[in-house]
Amino acid sequence: MTPQAAETIGTRRLILRPLQVEHADEMVSVLGDPALHTFIGGAPADLDGLRARYTRLVAGSPDPAVSWFNWVIELRDQACLAGTVQATLSPSPPGVVAEIAWVVGTPWQGRGIATEAAAGLVAWLGEQQYVHTVIAHIHPDHRASAAVATAAGLAPTGESHDGEIRWRRTIAR
Repeated sequence: MTPQAAETIGTRRLILRPLQVEHADEMVSVLGDPALHTFIGGAPADLDGLRARYTRLVAGSPDPAVSWFNWVIELRDQACLAGTVQATLSPSPPGVVAEIAWVVGTPWQGRGIATEAAAGLVAWLGEQQYVHTVIAHIHPDHRASAAVATAAGLAPTGESHDGEIRWRRTIAR
């Protein structure tokens, strides 16, 4: 059984707040740098597009077996949003696998925010008794994301999916 909603996750410098549609108003500028799309493709969304995306995310997965969990990253000392983390939980006997991702706005990169947010998310997932594996997909040239995954306890598997390397961490029970 998976939780019904994302919970607030606290770390030393961050608060991971469950995503709300209203976060789009601030996040549109956080995610507005085209450089953020270098490895993931696409282009920054405008405010209406981001609101529409957040509306879909907050509504949840159309597949009842899959759960979407999305958070914005808030900096405790500045009370501003700096990025997002997410986890998609899918059944994978004997439990659930969590696929995670993170994005930190350009002005906040290089400060360990993605590392702290991803580690906080992985720790929260590790507390969920049904999650046995955490996975991330990282472009082979994206060294910063590889460093974040390593710090969160994930390791490259040698497998690829859509041109990205699959990283994995098994949750010890």
